[in-house]
Amino acid sequence: MKIYAGIINQYRDYLNLDCKIQPITLSEGNTPLIPLDRISKQIGRGARLWVKFEGLNPTGSFKDRGMTTAVSEAAYRGANTVICASTGNTAASAAAYAARAGMRSIVIIPAGNVAAGKLAGAIAYGAEVIQIDGSFDDALTMVLKISQKYPVAVVNSLNPFRLEGQKTSAFEICDDLGHFPDWLALPVGNAGNITSYWMGFKQYQKTNRYALPRLLGVQASGAAPLVVGKPVDHPETIATAIRIGKPARGEEALSAASESNGKIIAVSDDEILSAQKMLANEGIWVEPASAAGLAGIINQFQVNDREFKDKEIVIICTGHGLKDPDVITHAFEKPRIYQADMAALEEVILNV
Repeated sequence: MKIYAGIINQYRDYLNLDCKIQPITLSEGNTPLIPLDRISKQIGRGARLWVKFEGLNPTGSFKDRGMTTAVSEAAYRGANTVICASTGNTAASAAAYAARAGMRSIVIIPAGNVAAGKLAGAIAYGAEVIQIDGSFDDALTMVLKISQKYPVAVVNSLNPFRLEGQKTSAFEICDDLGHFPDWLALPVGNAGNITSYWMGFKQYQKTNRYALPRLLGVQASGAAPLVVGKPVDHPETIATAIRIGKPARGEEALSAASESNGKIIAVSDDEILSAQKMLANEGIWVEPASAAGLAGIINQFQVNDREFKDKEIVIICTGHGLKDPDVITHAFEKPRIYQADMAALEEVILNV
């Protein structure tokens, strides 16, 4: 029986890792590329849309790709503690991979701004969770200061080994399609992911010679520092995973978008929630931030569809809907209770 053994084993020749590193893995990666047939028809203009569903990684988000490389490298150096600031997904992933490695994990989160599903994951995997009365940016600043005083491994996206793992999704897209798409659309929060995809596409092009895609990075309008051109002191959006006002890799993200002849835009929370519902109607449930890529594509079709007409577009959905179910449950009307008999059931089903 052939067992998929994770991204380090799959793509080691493309990763800037010491050959002696032993992978700390949960068999991350190898996520599906799902065609969006109905949404493609709805949008029209000959566009062909796909979702790369990163929410099917072991802890439910794309963070696992970067965490396997970051934690594997930290363990190889002899570190016994990892630390990160997080809006949720990084915390859960860091805790899971640290647990896998037998290491201690510490996560610092902004109080009241982390979705319950993500916080539960970090706790379940044994992380020491510290909440601060401040933003994600405050938490990251504190993490970096702690790392300068104590022997802990920072596993936020500032860690270059995070990007080494995250870029493997670009490889998988190419392997699945047999070429690069025309456009890649994805949410942008701390900006490590868009940076890593561009790294991956450029590296893979050296051996595969395919035309590089254009990048569409999408921020929430209430947390769009790369669009407004300055940090946002108090970012606000229902998409908690991208509620970041000062992206750690903001300059690299802007460079990636520019170099690819792409762009970074902002969409409203209403546009994000509408896109989340559209994806759910295709059988793909994602957390709100993960719907930002589709929201951005729909937005751009309305602004200037000539750039996207007849194009093949891959949308990155970064996290599963179970990560942040509150948006759904709060808006959900509780089902009525009926008598447990066939007559009542038939009346409801047949709408008699």
